[in-house]
Amino acid sequence: MAISLSSAVRNSVATLQSTAAAAQATQFKLATGKKVNTAVDSPVNYFTAASLNDRSSQLKGLLDGISNGIQTVQAASKGIDGVTKLVTSLQSTVKQAQADAAQNRPTKAGTALATATEAAVTSKSLKDIALDKKLASADAVATAATASSPGDIGIDTSASPQAAISITVGSTTYEADFAVANATVRDLVNEINKSGLATAFVDEKGQLNVKGTGSEAVDFGFGVGADAAAARTAAGTGGGNTAIGFSALDAAVGTSTITSSGITSAVRSNLIQQFNDLRTQIDELAKDSGYNGVNLLAGDKVSIQFNEKTGKNQSKLEIQGTTLSATNLGINQAGNTQLAGSVNFQNDSDLESATKALTGALTSLKSLASTFGANLSVAQTRQDFTKDLAGVLSAGADNLVNADSNEEAANLLALQTRQQLSQTALSMASQGDQAILRLF
Repeated sequence: MAISLSSAVRNSVATLQSTAAAAQATQFKLATGKKVNTAVDSPVNYFTAASLNDRSSQLKGLLDGISNGIQTVQAASKGIDGVTKLVTSLQSTVKQAQADAAQNRPTKAGTALATATEAAVTSKSLKDIALDKKLASADAVATAATASSPGDIGIDTSASPQAAISITVGSTTYEADFAVANATVRDLVNEINKSGLATAFVDEKGQLNVKGTGSEAVDFGFGVGADAAAARTAAGTGGGNTAIGFSALDAAVGTSTITSSGITSAVRSNLIQQFNDLRTQIDELAKDSGYNGVNLLAGDKVSIQFNEKTGKNQSKLEIQGTTLSATNLGINQAGNTQLAGSVNFQNDSDLESATKALTGALTSLKSLASTFGANLSVAQTRQDFTKDLAGVLSAGADNLVNADSNEEAANLLALQTRQQLSQTALSMASQGDQAILRLF
């Protein structure tokens, strides 16, 4: 049986039901924190937010790959720093070898230019007698020193008024000429010392010594002639070497060839192993500079993806590594002898070449470090950008579907108040029907 309600009661009930439904919906929004929970609530906002959240998730998924790429580059950069320190240590080793050079210089001593008899007569040392002797002689016969005369070494000044020296080291030749008249052995020593290729001195035995400034062989020649050109020609063949005590001539070049005669520096020899050990560590350190199986110093390549797209729309950074080794840096092994592709630690020229090679290696390392540093900067910038962009996308999605807790709480309070008012209205509406009960 259907129950008939008065119009006032029916309206009050309807209002209560509507208020209860609205309150329930508001409570659901507060519980979920979202104003759009299904596509029914707002299709546009729901699907737009889903798309934004999906892209944000994809970008966040790329962050792990970007992080791995950054760590790979950083591992390679640390490797370069380590190799740079090793190369610097190699430079120090070479400098130590270059500092110990005195005993490794080619030196030759001629026959004595002074005698004990002269020393007794002049009361001078053999060294001073030899230095004071004149080069020129009026009769081409050597004259002994006396108490009143310095003596001479017997060069005929009438036919050969000019003297010259010729010094050759490697591909470098030094020539100089000077007048013989009044010139002494001391003057000859001074001329030799001007060359920069060799030095000269007279020892306590009265012997003229010529010593190379480097470790390479020195071809030394002395000669005299009618003019400067003739004197230089004679010096080039060592024509006057016997006059100053240098009797040994090299058949190939004519001049006296002065070598180190196999003398090796013990200090330099001991530094060879140190140099080679450091060189080996360059290769070992480079091999250990990988991350997660990828080593940019072993020629590997790393690819860092920056966006979620594929094909030509994909944004990525590809970093090609290089094989870093002592050989590729131009650093050769060290040894005690002259061999192809090695550094002879007993040879000054080789040590100088090694110094240049190490300087070049440092330049290459700086260039490589700069390249990796630029790539690292790009990767880190994109990492920060990706994090920020993912945050922006998530925030945009939240703005579309998230509920305003303050607003919804106020709505719920208002609905609860209206619900109470509606209940009061229903009670008042039902009082009209209850009045009839008083008739009974």
